[in-house]
Amino acid sequence: MAKRPVMEFSERPFHFIGIGGIGMSALAYILAKQGFKVSGSDLHPNRLTEQLAELGVQIFIGQSAANLESYPFTPLPQVICSTAIRSDNPEYQAAQELGCPIFHRSDVLAALMHRSQSIAVAGTHGKTTTSSMIAYLLLQAGLDPTIIVGGEVAAWQGNARVGQGPYLVAEADESDGSLRKFHPHIGVITNIELDHPDHYHSLEEVVATFQQFANQAEIVIGCADCPNIRDRLHHPRLLTYSLQRQAAVDYCVDHIQYTFEGTTARVWERGTSLGILQLNVLGAHNLQNALAVIAVGRYLGIDFATIAAALLEFRGARRRFEERGQVNGIRFIDDYAHHPSEIRATLEAARLQAGTQAPWQRIVAVFQPHRYSRTQTFLDAFARCFTAADHVILTDIYGAGEPNPGTISGADVATYTRQYHPSVDYCPTLEAVQNRLAQLLQPGDLVIFLGAGNLNQLIPSVMADQAQLSVSSLTEAIAL
Repeated sequence: MAKRPVMEFSERPFHFIGIGGIGMSALAYILAKQGFKVSGSDLHPNRLTEQLAELGVQIFIGQSAANLESYPFTPLPQVICSTAIRSDNPEYQAAQELGCPIFHRSDVLAALMHRSQSIAVAGTHGKTTTSSMIAYLLLQAGLDPTIIVGGEVAAWQGNARVGQGPYLVAEADESDGSLRKFHPHIGVITNIELDHPDHYHSLEEVVATFQQFANQAEIVIGCADCPNIRDRLHHPRLLTYSLQRQAAVDYCVDHIQYTFEGTTARVWERGTSLGILQLNVLGAHNLQNALAVIAVGRYLGIDFATIAAALLEFRGARRRFEERGQVNGIRFIDDYAHHPSEIRATLEAARLQAGTQAPWQRIVAVFQPHRYSRTQTFLDAFARCFTAADHVILTDIYGAGEPNPGTISGADVATYTRQYHPSVDYCPTLEAVQNRLAQLLQPGDLVIFLGAGNLNQLIPSVMADQAQLSVSSLTEAIAL
């Protein structure tokens, strides 16, 4: 059996195959800012690769053997790949032939965690928002954290930040099982559900992965509102939080008020009132996320006034109920939600802002299913998750590299959804979605683009259509 290579933090460079991804680019940024030689390749340039190039990272456009065969640094690099890089990738094959040490991106994150007092945020949903909230709190508390998250946040102008303090805040992904590699000081688990049937065969396998992650953390903070955490997760040092006031949890709330402007609640710590919490981010799921942050902050000795002030200022991460603009009296929201539970939570939060007593009159949900395996497994749950929307538009499935099995399509999702919702359109292509929105949208609409694929690329075009309609209407009014 071949000896597994050991990652070096030395003169040996790091080379990322697929450096433009949200997770890979964050790791590359951290290493570059820490003074290591970093390079990487991607099929196309994007904003993240441009930011890395400005740091001095060598960026190759295209993934080919030549990127390593004529490598500009010495010695040959440690090659970093994500699960998306397949064994037939020519650059990956060249790395093997040249004898480069090859690591998964989770190996880099695990090694960085080992070098710090790490706070790893895991969970099926809410990882990016919760890890971003924790990082923002630590920033506001003067603890100067290093940050690695799966979304871009305006407060540190990206998805990563290098700090001089002892703490590293990181998002810990369970999708490919690599969660088992992490040994954090504090492990946060927001919830546990089956979300990646391409990797896990059952919920039991998912729970087992989270249990191993918990076993390797010094202390665990978990949401008691999730039955799979409450009833199935075990740890000798487990702090819990809940939206229900109850003696059995460490942190809970009462006097909750959800409004279109945000959320207010009274926070309790083991039977003692800490005070009033106000949030600008919407919905019950974000109040749960905030309780996880409070638990982390209090464990680190941060006073509640500082925590509450930071959470009040927090405005969210990119693609998490992100407002892209308002045109022709229509508000455009971009959201990464791609699991039925996430979609339901996002639309229920949006519902707070739409209705007769709210700023917006109608919710239009546009959803692009992500992965054939997920769509097939959760077909009925997808069909039932749009009840808070007034109108639903569904596209065909974004495969994300999965081969099409020919057993499921966006049309099937639409057919099932019509059993539970009175107003559903199926538009198989992005062009068809754009054309339908041009007919459907009207002033007073809040339109939400949902999914982890490429649907959000359509938003500027739809906004441009509405801008043109607004100009046309104004011209006609002037003519009259």
